[in-house]
Amino acid sequence: MLTVENLKIYYATPVGHVKAVDGVSFEVKEGEVFGIAGESGCGKSTLVHSLILRKPPMVHMGGKALFKGRDLMRLSEEEARRIRYSELSIIPQYAMNALNPTKKIRDIVWDLAKEHGQTDREEVEKLLRERLAMVKLSPNVANMYPVELSGGMRQRATMVVSTLLNPDLLIADEITSALDVTTQRVVIELLHHFMEEGIVKSVIFVTHDLAILDKIADRIMIMYAGKVVEIGPTEEIINNPVHPYTRLLLNSLPRMGVQYKKQKLSGIPGYPISLLNPPKGCRFYTRCPYALDKCPHVEPGLVRVGEGHYAACHLLGGEEQ
Repeated sequence: MLTVENLKIYYATPVGHVKAVDGVSFEVKEGEVFGIAGESGCGKSTLVHSLILRKPPMVHMGGKALFKGRDLMRLSEEEARRIRYSELSIIPQYAMNALNPTKKIRDIVWDLAKEHGQTDREEVEKLLRERLAMVKLSPNVANMYPVELSGGMRQRATMVVSTLLNPDLLIADEITSALDVTTQRVVIELLHHFMEEGIVKSVIFVTHDLAILDKIADRIMIMYAGKVVEIGPTEEIINNPVHPYTRLLLNSLPRMGVQYKKQKLSGIPGYPISLLNPPKGCRFYTRCPYALDKCPHVEPGLVRVGEGHYAACHLLGGEEQ
């Protein structure tokens, strides 16, 4: 459904380009939940937003993003507008604040439907009521303003708006980060329900929380400093991580039944590098406990370590990329 090849998305600044996404490649298959994880600032949100709408200072510097045979990087503004929300949609980060506070939910939905050629408002509002019921919201929500809804209700209303036109691919960008665990469970169940009902065919789920991806994703891609460091089936990434960064990321997660006074959280030493002038070699070498002499100078390529499982590390024999 989606094939991304060597994609480079930078931010233009007065002092140079910030290389937020620098040579990323992956594919999303029909019918799967594809997870993208990494620390804040690793480029995961920049990556997915570049597929939907690129706004200055975001700049496409190279590579392709083929969605159903069309390169998203080369679409005209009108072509991009036509597929946005109808074929390719997003539940944005901070989704609870994504809805226009001056319009009722029904008017937000009608504006979206009208922009994509719908002319029968009665039919659109009937569909809205059906979708509100699907996410366990009252039909009265259609006549309410976003500010009248609780955080969880606003999140579900945003999901309804983002999926109203049955997009083939839905991007969920950090949609659970501001929610309590009970509401997180509801949101995740709704995503699966949307797929089961054929409302969406595939999902890209972006998060920093690997524990959530362990429960919902079919495959996971780990990013660090604008690069893919590991990608593979969820079970392999969680139970058999091979890249030092992935291992440290997993070890930094709190575990049930283990108290801090008995076992301290390990964390990841150091700080992420500046992407204005990243090193020529591996971008993780300054924080890696296993760094080799060539790591600062030679960038490792992705190496196959299992069925559909790849990692970029010289410890695995990764050659210069």
